[in-house]
Amino acid sequence: MTTRRGLFVAPFDQLADPGVVGELAASAEAAGWDGFFVWDHLLYGDRVTDIADVWTCCAAVAMRTERLVLGPMVTPLARRRPQVLARQAASLATLSGGRFVLGLGLGDDWVGEFSAFGDEADPRTRGRMLDDGLELLTALLSGEPVDHDGEHYAARGVRFRPAPQVPIWLAGRYGNRAPMRRAAGHDGFFVIGLDGPDDLDRVTTSLAEHAPRPGFDVVVDLQPDQDPAAWSDRGASWVLTRIGPYDIDLDRVRAIVDAGP
Repeated sequence: MTTRRGLFVAPFDQLADPGVVGELAASAEAAGWDGFFVWDHLLYGDRVTDIADVWTCCAAVAMRTERLVLGPMVTPLARRRPQVLARQAASLATLSGGRFVLGLGLGDDWVGEFSAFGDEADPRTRGRMLDDGLELLTALLSGEPVDHDGEHYAARGVRFRPAPQVPIWLAGRYGNRAPMRRAAGHDGFFVIGLDGPDDLDRVTTSLAEHAPRPGFDVVVDLQPDQDPAAWSDRGASWVLTRIGPYDIDLDRVRAIVDAGP
């Protein structure tokens, strides 16, 4: 198995400009990286002041590149309307020529990203919203007629076109079985909170119990100074290099990008 290498970029502070993000993506493609994924946050605590919108950044990446896989990593579905997200995802898949991956997750309220705006803060409720929203979202992305009557979302007699293929990766913390089960029904699992490569062995063993589809991706992220080799050996199909979130220096970021994977 060939492990692909990507960048996992927080669009914060000196990177809170979609034009700069697009420029970095073009440099990343030239340097040989395989993917460019952008964090999706509204708030990130007192140490981050400026934040760019993930969807605008992804559009900039799509417009400035021809080969890179791209997408939000990850979008909390409970903070979005599934029908709007389906349109956004299909549009970016079309704009990028089929290079878009939709990363989804539960989200976290540690800095009030939900509660500060009156959104659902309870993680169990957000988990049910994620499952319900995923069912509606995937139905809308299929291009087929949709009737959905869920706990949190509904759609009656609708059909969305165009319907390009949109792979979906689900994120979840290591040791939590619900995200793994959820991810196995889609196209990939972005594993958060691994202490080391040995933990990834346990993840891949547990995933096998859920019989994921052929081509299923297992995704991890590392700091720029970490060696990806051991993670590749344990079954990671994507190893991402994390850029951010704090004290982002644009010159240093450019050096990491230009050095290549």
